[in-house]
Amino acid sequence: MNLPDLNKVAVAMVTPGKGILAADESTGTIKKRFDAIKVESTEDNRRDYREMLFRSKEAMNHYISGVILYDETIWQNAKDGTPLVKLIEQAGSIPGIKVDEGTQSLPNCPGELVTVGLDKLTERLKKYYERGARFAKWRAVIDIGKGIPSMTAIRVNAHALARYAALCQAAQIVPIVEPEVLMDGDHDIDRCYEVTQRVLNKTFQELRVQRVALEGMILKPNMAVAGKKSPKQASVQEVAEKTVRLLKSCVPAAVPGIAFLSGGQSDEEATAHLNAINTIPNLPWKVTFSYGRALQAAPQKAWSGKSENVAAGQRAFSHRAHMNGLASTGKWTTDLEKKAA
Repeated sequence: MNLPDLNKVAVAMVTPGKGILAADESTGTIKKRFDAIKVESTEDNRRDYREMLFRSKEAMNHYISGVILYDETIWQNAKDGTPLVKLIEQAGSIPGIKVDEGTQSLPNCPGELVTVGLDKLTERLKKYYERGARFAKWRAVIDIGKGIPSMTAIRVNAHALARYAALCQAAQIVPIVEPEVLMDGDHDIDRCYEVTQRVLNKTFQELRVQRVALEGMILKPNMAVAGKKSPKQASVQEVAEKTVRLLKSCVPAAVPGIAFLSGGQSDEEATAHLNAINTIPNLPWKVTFSYGRALQAAPQKAWSGKSENVAAGQRAFSHRAHMNGLASTGKWTTDLEKKAA
């Protein structure tokens, strides 16, 4: 493992004013997104849509530091034959790859899941590296509900995240470690805080056991937010303050950066929360975004599968990327949001 090189990539991924585009929706997930805009989810349509994003010069050159790809996408070529990976590199952005293979039910833990995909990961990482991937992503899913999460679910998912991270670093690939505490329930922000704290503490304990170099990884956590069904929603300021307090109590300063997932927040909510977090002084790490839906919902709608809408789709993508780029330095305002839109 060449740690200075890994660190260089990790630092570039959290360049101030830039963030990571999560374009790694599985075939099933992107079908749902395409169904909503009445577009057939064919391999060509998926390619055309993602090519549109990667060719958005303004967004990619100025506000996107890296792109997480799905296995299908990393092997695809653009319409003119250029590998999509090359389009990302030409824009000065870093190609990355989602390597987990989804979730399975966790034995003896009703309603809980474990992420799979460690088998043969070493061989897969080697091929992805040769194709141009310089970072990877693995998502663990922790649900909050009656009597869950169990210590079992937290522990097995943290262990798998750490194993994945160690394998990535051995393959000279920066791991994005993503332990996501879901916001689907009716819990309040304090319950989210308490569960996320347990999850992060266990994850970093496992990372140390597996000898993962913290300087060569990125953390992709959820923010401290109330569940979607909670009658008691937290203010933007409360989300920012509690999220920072939570991360400061769990995340070592050796980690170069934190790139938040949007996790079901609306576009503008995700931007407002990120901005408020970045207005808090003396953060020990760079804090930015690694958004999927919160960057893509608007361009998907504008594009709607029609080639004549490509420019409109790119404008919508550039706008969201720009707003989040500003939020990653604490310079976003609702006025700018309206003005630019």
